[in-house]
Amino acid sequence: MGTSFFALAESTRGTHAGGGYGGQVRLRPAEPSDVEALVDIHVSSSREAMPWLPQLHTREQTVWWMRHHVLVRLRVWVAEEEGQVVGYAALGPGELEQLYVRPGYQGRGVGRRLLAQAKALEPQGLELWVFQRNTRARTFYEAHGFQPVSFTDGSRNEEREPDARYTWKPAP
Repeated sequence: MGTSFFALAESTRGTHAGGGYGGQVRLRPAEPSDVEALVDIHVSSSREAMPWLPQLHTREQTVWWMRHHVLVRLRVWVAEEEGQVVGYAALGPGELEQLYVRPGYQGRGVGRRLLAQAKALEPQGLELWVFQRNTRARTFYEAHGFQPVSFTDGSRNEEREPDARYTWKPAP
C-alpha cells in the first residue's frame, strides 16, 4: 500500500495544437534501454507536481528501482513523440502503479492515451493510490471515471503523506 512513486497525471485542460490526443504520440511497451528516460520523467514530474514531497531516494537508487523492480515486475508502456519518451504508465494486476508525463507535455493528451491503454489492458477495472494533496492528479483521475474509495493518514507509505485509494470499473 502507499503512493510511493505513484500516480502523477497530466491535467485535463487543453490539448495539443492539433486537437485530440496530442501530436504524433505513439505508445509501445517499455524496453530496458528506456530506464534513464523513465527516471528523468519520474523525477522531473514528481518535483514539478509535488514540490512538498520529500526526496527520499538518490537518482542512483531510483535508476536501480526502475531497472530491477518497475521494468521487471510491472507492465510498462511508454508514450513517444518524435522519438522521445514523454510519459509512461506502469501496471500490476488490476493496479495502475504509476502514470507520469514529462513536464512540458502535460495537458496535451499523453496522460489520457496512457490511461486509455491501461484501461484496455485491465478491462475488469483498475485501482490506484494518489497523494491527497496532488489535486491535479486527483482531478484527472476523477474526470476519467475513477472514484475515491478510501483515505489514509499516510502512515503506511514511505513519504508519510496522506493518500487516497481510487478505483475505476467499466460501465455495465
